Amino acid sequence: MADARIFRDLKADHDKHRKLLAQLGETQGASDERKELFEALRKELQAHAAAEEESLYATMLGNPDLRDEARHSVSEHKEIDDFLGELFEIDMGSSAWLAKFKEMRHRYLHHIDEEEEEMFPEAADKLSGAAEKKLAEVFEQRKPEELAIAEKELPGDARE
Repeated sequence: MADARIFRDLKADHDKHRKLLAQLGETQGASDERKELFEALRKELQAHAAAEEESLYATMLGNPDLRDEARHSVSEHKEIDDFLGELFEIDMGSSAWLAKFKEMRHRYLHHIDEEEEEMFPEAADKLSGAAEKKLAEVFEQRKPEELAIAEKELPGDARE
């Protein structure tokens, strides 16, 4: 099953994201709390996506049995990044921001549920233990580096 360190690392990030999304959903208006939580979520999602793409997805793209799932997930990462860019541009105190946030939250929760329930088990089945260990090492190295990059850039900058 998808019990290897790489999948535990990714799931731990997903759990952090779920918590941030829930906290952000409880905020109101253009409050400092909403701004701080959104910025924390934005950086976390951008860094997670980049590190995941550079580790797990890069390996999956090289495996014909896993390639379609990896492509699908990369496109969903782009979709979430686009949502973050739109949210960044919309007045946080507006109903439009809240509606866009709820749409993004729904899409992201669907994405991570799909990864955890379908992609991770299939990848775990097809990847060797040595490959999974290497992926965890790459992810664990890249994530802090990507967080530092996300500190300096706005949503969408890295993917355009």
